[in-house]
Amino acid sequence: MKTAVIDGRNIDYDITGSGPAGAPDLLLLSGWCQDHRLFDPVLPLLAEHHRVIRADWRSHGSDRTLDGEFGVREMADDTIALLDHLGVERVVPVSTSHGGWANLEITDRLGAARVPRTAVIDWLVLRAEPAFLAGLRLGYDPERWREGRQGLFDIWLAMADCPPVKHHLEEEMAKFDPELWRLSCRVIEDAYATHGSPLERMAEIKEPRPIAHLFSQPLVESYRAAQRDFAAEHPWFEPHWIDGETHFPTLESPRAVADLITEFAAKADR
Repeated sequence: MKTAVIDGRNIDYDITGSGPAGAPDLLLLSGWCQDHRLFDPVLPLLAEHHRVIRADWRSHGSDRTLDGEFGVREMADDTIALLDHLGVERVVPVSTSHGGWANLEITDRLGAARVPRTAVIDWLVLRAEPAFLAGLRLGYDPERWREGRQGLFDIWLAMADCPPVKHHLEEEMAKFDPELWRLSCRVIEDAYATHGSPLERMAEIKEPRPIAHLFSQPLVESYRAAQRDFAAEHPWFEPHWIDGETHFPTLESPRAVADLITEFAAKADR
C-alpha cells in the first residue's frame, strides 16, 4: 500500500490494473473495522478489466491511531481529497457494509458526471430492526462492547464453514482498536436515525443514477421482496442476490461479485 497525506493525515491506497481509455476507475471501500484486505479475492478479477483503487478509511490503514471523533462526512472528505490527489476524473465507488453511508455521501457530492454509477455490497438496506439497534448500543457501551462484537462474530461464523470469513473476523477485524469499534457503532446508529435506511438515503441523492446492491444475506424472502418493490418505484436501483451462506460475498463468492461489478461498471459509458 502507498500512503497519501490528506489534510495532515495518512490515507493508504493502492492501484492495480488498467481499463479502457476513458472508462471510470473502480474505487473499493471497506466497512468499519475492515481494510483493503477484504477485497483481496476480487481484486485480480476486477483488475482484468479496470483500473482499481483500494483506499483505507482514516485510522484503518497502517496508521491505526484513532483520529478523534469522525464520521460519514469526514470519511467522504478524505476519499474525495484522495481522488483529487490521484487525478481521478471518473470513478465507480464500490463499498461494503456500512462503508456504504460514506459511499453515498461521496456519490451525492461528486455528481453524476464524475460518479456515473455506484455499487454497495452486503448492506442492511432496510430500516434497522430494534434488535440491530440494541446491538449497536451494546457495541458502544464501554463495559460491554466486546460482548457486542463477539455476538456478531458468532452469528457470522455460524452461517457457514468458510475459512476466509473466519480469518477475516479473527485475524483482521478483531485487531482494530476497541475505540474504533465503539465509534463505528455510534456513527452507524446515527446514520439510521438521520436517514431512516440506506434505501431512503439513496433516494435523497440529488442526481439519481444507477446504484447496485450485491448481497447474499439475510436469506428471508421479504428482504429481497422489499428491494424489488423499491426498484419498481426507483428504476435506477438494481438489487442483485448472490446465492451464498455468509454476509461476506467478496470472500465467499469473489467470482460472482467481480462479474456483477464488471458488468455493472461497463454500462457507465453506454
